[in-house]
Amino acid sequence: MKLGDVANAIGATVEGDAALEVDDLQPLESAGPRSLSFVSNPRYIPQLRDTRAGAVILGPDVEGPGCAVLRVPNAYLGFAQALAVFARPVVPPLGVDASARVDPAATIGDGARIGAQVSIAAGVRIGRNCTLFPGVVVYPDVTIGDDCVLHANVVLRERVRIGNRVVLGSGVAVGGDGFGFLPFPGGGVFKLQQIGTVEIADDVEVGANTTIDRATIGVTRIERGAKLDNLVMVAHGCTVGEEALLAAQVGLAGSTTIGARVQLGGQVGTAGHLTVGEGARVAAQSGVPNDVAAGATVGGYPAMDAALWRRVSAAIHRLPDLLRRVRRLERRLGTTGSGTGDE
Repeated sequence: MKLGDVANAIGATVEGDAALEVDDLQPLESAGPRSLSFVSNPRYIPQLRDTRAGAVILGPDVEGPGCAVLRVPNAYLGFAQALAVFARPVVPPLGVDASARVDPAATIGDGARIGAQVSIAAGVRIGRNCTLFPGVVVYPDVTIGDDCVLHANVVLRERVRIGNRVVLGSGVAVGGDGFGFLPFPGGGVFKLQQIGTVEIADDVEVGANTTIDRATIGVTRIERGAKLDNLVMVAHGCTVGEEALLAAQVGLAGSTTIGARVQLGGQVGTAGHLTVGEGARVAAQSGVPNDVAAGATVGGYPAMDAALWRRVSAAIHRLPDLLRRVRRLERRLGTTGSGTGDE
């Protein structure tokens, strides 16, 4: 497409030839004369002088490299908008594939795309313009809203409720049994039946192979606009607040409440029955055994204020030397009679 058309789509000003034809969006180092690239991180600005890109997306006050420039107020946002321009999504054909099994008691809205080997059970209600890729399995009495996309091999268990414009990545399992077991002191384990459900609100996106368990009783809920990365585990009875961001391999134990716009870094783990307050941020690989206040930034294990955590982390490398110094002081105090070696 012509560079001017891309500029119109992302709200950019063209500096150079607006008639330049560009075929794709590429990193600086691999871009060719018909590629569009971008720089948003200042550390990559020196690479501009060596790029072969036909055009680059740049923010204010960044000097162009001699090729055409799409000038935008925010280079990363401009890049994100350009991704949508160049995206070519793959979707199943309109209608129901001949190999899909749709129970006669299921209801499917207009504009559906139902791929190969999809299984839809009785009592399922699917809204308009939904796309189900091959291998999706929908158990009985599930409700799916409008404009949803379920990628290959998604499994929705019985009575799960999905809102509008929800995207579920490949292999997502929603509504499986929570980890409810009661061990007896003398041996043996009793399984608690999980009779609750899962509700996923509008505009939620869930990454590949994430699992969201049904509540023992009541509801496990993912609120509007939340985004869950790949391989996230949401246990029974949890609530994930509006527009919360959970990075890969986050694990939420049962009855955890994650507030609105919380950000959890990769591999964060929470103990059960606690609350992470609205707008809080938790650094990657942190362990959260207690409540986190709204707006707090914490890290480490046990998770603590981020400033203290950084000081503790820096001090760890000095501990061997500090231990040697303490032992020398203890020996000196013991020989002078002002103390013992054990003090």
